[in-house]
Amino acid sequence: MDNVLEQQRKLHEERERLEDAIAKESLLKKATLRDQINSDHRSYMLLERSVESAQKLLDLYEDRDGMRSEEIQTLSGVDEFGEFYRRLKQLKDYHRKFADDLEEPMSMEFSKMDEMRNNPGEETQDLVDFSDEEGYGKFLDLHHIYTKYCNLKQFQKVDYLTYLSTFDRVFEIPREKKNQDYKKYLEALVDYFLDYLSRSKPLLDQSKLLSEIRLQFDEKWLQGQFPGWRKDTSSAMIHSGAHLDLSAFSSSEELMSLGLDRLKSALMALGLKCGGTLEQRAKRLFSTKGKPLDTLDSSMFVKSKMNKNRDEDERNEDVAFLEAQVYRLSEILSDQKQATKENIERKMARTAEELEEEEDIEEVIASDSDDDDSAPYNPKNLPLGWDGKPIPYWLYKLHGLNIEYRCEICGGHTYRGPKAFQQHFSEWRHAHGMRCLGIPNTSHFYNVTTINDAIALWEKIKSTKNDDRWLADREEEYEDTVGNVVNKKTYEDLRRQGLL
Repeated sequence: MDNVLEQQRKLHEERERLEDAIAKESLLKKATLRDQINSDHRSYMLLERSVESAQKLLDLYEDRDGMRSEEIQTLSGVDEFGEFYRRLKQLKDYHRKFADDLEEPMSMEFSKMDEMRNNPGEETQDLVDFSDEEGYGKFLDLHHIYTKYCNLKQFQKVDYLTYLSTFDRVFEIPREKKNQDYKKYLEALVDYFLDYLSRSKPLLDQSKLLSEIRLQFDEKWLQGQFPGWRKDTSSAMIHSGAHLDLSAFSSSEELMSLGLDRLKSALMALGLKCGGTLEQRAKRLFSTKGKPLDTLDSSMFVKSKMNKNRDEDERNEDVAFLEAQVYRLSEILSDQKQATKENIERKMARTAEELEEEEDIEEVIASDSDDDDSAPYNPKNLPLGWDGKPIPYWLYKLHGLNIEYRCEICGGHTYRGPKAFQQHFSEWRHAHGMRCLGIPNTSHFYNVTTINDAIALWEKIKSTKNDDRWLADREEEYEDTVGNVVNKKTYEDLRRQGLL
């Protein structure tokens, strides 16, 4: 077993190597969202390991058991050289006894880590589990949450696309519909969001995020300004929804004019004791003017009513806090939410024939051999994606890759899709063909793909330029002695004839 100082040295080395690995990970180029998510998870694991090493170092430096102080004292004692050779002999005896028990150096471990980072294999492609609908962090999969929503009896059934647009607008739901089943639905929605964030954004500090949500919620809740739960806390009467407004009364004597029955109903609405004489009821009711209920003396309340109101307020606060989490988490995942809606709309726009063709292609690809060296099955000659497999048929049709454009100027080369066709006019192949024809590759010749059309257009442009060219003989003006203005050619003829 290593001594305390050697353990500290190892932990310091490990932390330095971890910091270097984190820096390399942050500088690594991430071409796709998959690469970004995998890189974040690797960084998260390195950070967790670094924190664990730092905690071990802290425990060793605190030296609660006194072993570190004892070891330092032993090494710095009178017989330090004798202690050194005794420890050296122990090491030699240990390695002679366990000659085959070799430990892998830390440098080799981090070298393997660098190699896996720079040359990821198939086993490192998916570091985290996502469902097929989630597309490895691109979209949200709310189908099971949508099923829970549809099972709530108090809500009108909507389609999945409408639900994606309205699930975070819970402030529009009336309070009387927010029962216990609604609370369970919100808990399932929040749990999914937190789980999705832990998979797609592992570096996000969820505990800090929830603390911030709690602070903002408590502030708005106490002020009665939380969306969907707004209330007026200016007085106890308005807070409890009583039907008697005390702002019109300046003293308890004025309240006595209302009578015993009216005062009793107002007190019962507040959950206060309603017994006593007319004067006692008036004083009790007037004492609530301009005061929140929670500041009143508990002896003024009827116990059963007070406990019931308190329990109801706690339930409402729990539901409202879940809604606050839905607002904030939905805001963080707004990009994935919008991408999910677009993906669903794109799927709904596909025809039955396209869906069947895509399913056939996917089945063939799934049943294809796992041999990486063999070419993937591609009967429709679809372009290959980043994973070396044919892209989906709907994406092939969406980008117009099924349409081919032929350019005679480029030597009969064909281009797939309108985007590639438009881009090729500014590329080297088309520019070289125009140069061979002796024609400048300007914007006048965009969308011209045949040699005859290009030559005819160039001749027309040249003739137009000749017509527009400035000719001195015809356009330069001269004035004779009388004041007549003529062009240069006429002026020269009249001058030679002596008529000027």
